[in-house]
Formats: sequence, structure tokens, C-alpha cells
Amino acid sequence: MFATYLIGLREGLEATLVVSILVAFLVKSQRRDRLPQVWTGVGLAVALSVGFGSLIQYTSTSLLRTSESRELFEAVTSVAAVVFVTWMIFWMRRAARTIAGELRGKLTDALAVGSLAVAGMAFLAVIREGLETALIFYAAAESAAGGTGPGSLLALAGGIATAVVIGFLLYRSAVRINLSRFFTWTGALLILVAAGILKYGVHDFQEAGVLPGLNDLAFDISTTLDPNAWYGALLAGMFNVTAAPTVLELVAWVAYAVPVLVLFLRKPARSAKPIPAAATPTAPADVAAVPSPRA
Repeated sequence: MFATYLIGLREGLEATLVVSILVAFLVKSQRRDRLPQVWTGVGLAVALSVGFGSLIQYTSTSLLRTSESRELFEAVTSVAAVVFVTWMIFWMRRAARTIAGELRGKLTDALAVGSLAVAGMAFLAVIREGLETALIFYAAAESAAGGTGPGSLLALAGGIATAVVIGFLLYRSAVRINLSRFFTWTGALLILVAAGILKYGVHDFQEAGVLPGLNDLAFDISTTLDPNAWYGALLAGMFNVTAAPTVLELVAWVAYAVPVLVLFLRKPARSAKPIPAAATPTAPADVAAVPSPRA
């Protein structure tokens, strides 16, 4: 459950920050008349994301007739989700210092074109987060014991609701959060979640007969790590850590988690040449990324 909550919180906050930047820019620019177009674009993006998630679930449960095809479908979606998670966390770390300025520039261009361009710009700014959330949620929920049941949906909705509240408070300047640290910690946790999703995908490939070694266990510590105990369920639900993984599952988990964590947590090298102050983009390390309309 925590893994799906974390996905909703992380992706929801990214989308909320994007919307907050757009709304704050329009308010400060005395263009409140364009706010309905922004909310229209956001609403369409949310609706399409929900539809995409429903399509994935319908495909898995209704369109695929054999267990092998379902296992293969879940394996492919798991690998795709890992790719999206990895791209997303590294992209956010790189783009966090310039995203606000880029969004304002694009919105300025959209305002010059017309209302349809404003709605389209808001739609495109949010739809990426929505589609990623739907795909990653499906893969993470399937890799957990509960699947995409009501509990997982409630956890995802809770994470998104928390993100919306935090985003609103940031917008109103009611709280201050070090967003750089927040995205670093949640990024590291999501890497471990993605490692578990990849491990689950490898297992599905083995179940489908695409990969060998389904019965070749790396170890079996069921007597120590009881899958029915709360700690066993917690590890399995969050990071898909199980008591009896296959050799390929363990190799996949370690081969992904270790190097990606090292690369993500490593501090980026500083440029040898100092960047002029005028050319240095401002970093939204905290609430400064979401200016309040009252400022």
C-alpha cells in the first residue's frame, strides 16, 4: 500500500506544482480570464489518464484469455513502468532548476496564440504525469500481494490528495518545503520500488515461459522472513522483497537497484567554468518554485 501511496504522492505533487506555476503566472500577469482554459486542460488530462489506467486493467482482466498472455502482459508493463520511473526521477533532478521558467515561457507563447493553446499547454503539462501514474500504479499494484484492488486505489488516491493539499499550501505560501530534498528521498524510495517491479516482471517472464529458471531459487529464508507476518508483507508490498526469489529475480533486483541508486544519489559534478549570475537559472529548491499570487 505504501508503494502506491508514494507513487500518488510523488507524481501528484509534480503535477500539482506544474499547475500551481501556471495558475500563479496567470494571476500575477492579470490574466485570470485564461484560468478556465487551464482547468479545462487539466481536467482533460486527468480524464484521459483515468481512461488509460482503466484500459490497462481491462486488457489484463478481460481481453487476455490465457494465463500465459496475462503474465506476459504484466511483465511488459512492469518493464515499461521501470523505464518510466527511472526516466522520471532523473529528469526531475535535472529539470527542477529550470522547469518554472520554461513553463512560464511556454505559457506566454500560448497566451499570444489564444485560449485553445492555453488549454493545450496545460493539458500537455499534466498528461505526462497522469499517464506515468496510471502505468506505474498498475505495475506496482500487481507486484504487491493485493493487486489493483480497492486498497491500492485508496492508497493511490490518498497520495494524490496529499499532494494536492501540499501543492495548495505551497501556492498560498502557508508552508515551506525543501522540494529538492523531498524529490531526492522519494526518488530513492521509488528506485527501490522500481527494482521490486522489475523483479516481479522477471518472475512474470518466467511464468510465461519467456525466461528460464522458474524453479531455480537463489535462497529460501521463509523460516526467517515470514511472508504472512507484518514485516514480510511490508517488504513484499513496498519493494517486492520475498523470502524465496529465483536467481534471475535476485540478479535483476540487484543489477538495477545498486547502480541506479549510486548514480541518482551521486552529486552532479560542478562546472569548471563559473556561470554568469544573469545566466544562472533560479532553483525551486523550496516554495519559491510556486510563487504566491499575493506576493
